[in-house]
Amino acid sequence: MAEQELTPVFQIQRMYLKDLSLEQPNSPQILREQQVQPQVDINLGVSAEPIAEGVFEVCVTATVTTKIQDKTLFLIEAKQAGIFEIRNLPQDQMQAIVGIACPGMVYPYLRAIVSDVCTRAGFPPVILSEVNFQAMFEAQQQQQAAQANGSGIITSAN
Repeated sequence: MAEQELTPVFQIQRMYLKDLSLEQPNSPQILREQQVQPQVDINLGVSAEPIAEGVFEVCVTATVTTKIQDKTLFLIEAKQAGIFEIRNLPQDQMQAIVGIACPGMVYPYLRAIVSDVCTRAGFPPVILSEVNFQAMFEAQQQQQAAQANGSGIITSAN
């Protein structure tokens, strides 16, 4: 039984849509104007929180803003989440799994939701591009290290 307790565990318990918002603040007037190619701005975020011993909620958030000149055509904010059971892994591997592997599993659901909401709102779908969550995770780690060094922690290069 002691061997079972040390066996690494990685399971998806649930995937779910945590939050979704669609705004078309300038409709219907903007829809009647001569249509030009809108400017599309996409911001992504990843967060992870422990919710029980060995259980984590990982959320991937997308904010898609489309504008024609200075008027917003539509704004979509979507947050897709997953609950993952992760146990008996070294701490350095835990961070990578929660920061890279889990968001990579959640993201395809988010992509489908954003595309579907655009279509249902009467617009061509916005297809979110593939994301390198490893590069995103490494950049976040570097930023946190830089903030730690900039917050009064002195490092010397002798």
